[in-house]
Amino acid sequence: MNSTLLACVSSPIVILAIAIAGNTLTSNSTIAESNVGETKQTEYIPQVAFRKAPRLVDIYTTFNTVRMRSATYYFDVTIPEDAGAPLHKVAIELRQGQEEIYYKLEKTVAYLGDHRRKGDKLALETVSIDESTGIITVEFTEPLPPDTTFTIGLKPRRNPDYDGIYVFGVTVFPQGENPYGLYLGSRSLTFYSGYDGFFGY
Repeated sequence: MNSTLLACVSSPIVILAIAIAGNTLTSNSTIAESNVGETKQTEYIPQVAFRKAPRLVDIYTTFNTVRMRSATYYFDVTIPEDAGAPLHKVAIELRQGQEEIYYKLEKTVAYLGDHRRKGDKLALETVSIDESTGIITVEFTEPLPPDTTFTIGLKPRRNPDYDGIYVFGVTVFPQGENPYGLYLGSRSLTFYSGYDGFFGY
């Protein structure tokens, strides 16, 4: 083929290829810039966590006879000196038991110290329950600093009808915008059908 003719045929192909390549690069570049823009718009909020875990010390009931109406369940928690963050709220869940327990949430109380040596009363911002899970969340008005022991008292409408062991789990949350809930484990209360266990648990 004549070299002049070949050059004329090839030139449009080269130009078309360059044009396609240019469009592809432009398109990819736009996507990259768009992705970068989206990344900049997503704000990263780090999770706040305890440096050293608080400890669930004890659970205690003032009366452990079934169907008793005047009982209070106390949950004693200690925040270590090197916890690294104040404690803002506590979640309490019945994890095992023969029946569900209903509470008078408006009667919930909290004190410095444990259930045996209650100190100053602590102000509560909210006390709520998740109806789907039964988890009760107690939020303090002022977060509790490290090196603090406190107790939360839940007031049931009455003790369960069925005797046996009821296991409660406790999760705590530090103060912060994105707190990491730390499960402290569980303790149990035992309810009796007679009066033999009236003063114990």
